[in-house]
Amino acid sequence: MRELLFLILVLPTVCLASDLPKADEVLVKKHERKMYLIKSEKPFREYKIALGANPKGHKMKEGDERTPEGTYVLDYKKSDSDFYKAIRISYPNEQDKKKAHESGVNPGGSIMIHSQKNGLSWLSFISQSFDWTDGCIAVKNHEMDEIWEAVSVGTPITIEP
Repeated sequence: MRELLFLILVLPTVCLASDLPKADEVLVKKHERKMYLIKSEKPFREYKIALGANPKGHKMKEGDERTPEGTYVLDYKKSDSDFYKAIRISYPNEQDKKKAHESGVNPGGSIMIHSQKNGLSWLSFISQSFDWTDGCIAVKNHEMDEIWEAVSVGTPITIEP
């Protein structure tokens, strides 16, 4: 009976992850706490996300705990992350660097879409209910597996307020 329940609950998720199309783009709506994978201008996956602990507004400097806003590129996949898996967002771009320089601050960096801290994924039912990152976008581990398969390096990402 337990095996049957496992197959009913888990197997469809595993199969769906490998059957996903490649996303043309990723859209994040910070005010909704949602991330969408887009193909042919239509969302095909939606995820509840956690953001930086100070989520309102655009990231301006290192340590402000804000998630950037704007258009970037997913430029690197990190399979050996401290947070299960991570995909880097190309923040800061040239405009971000210029604004930071004009303000005399470091723009920061290492902004990622990542999953749960290694060893703590069992807490995702709690951690995904509030903003807790240093400016990154967090999802659950099984969701990161889907995103990992559906997103290629070079995929554009738009982060809206």
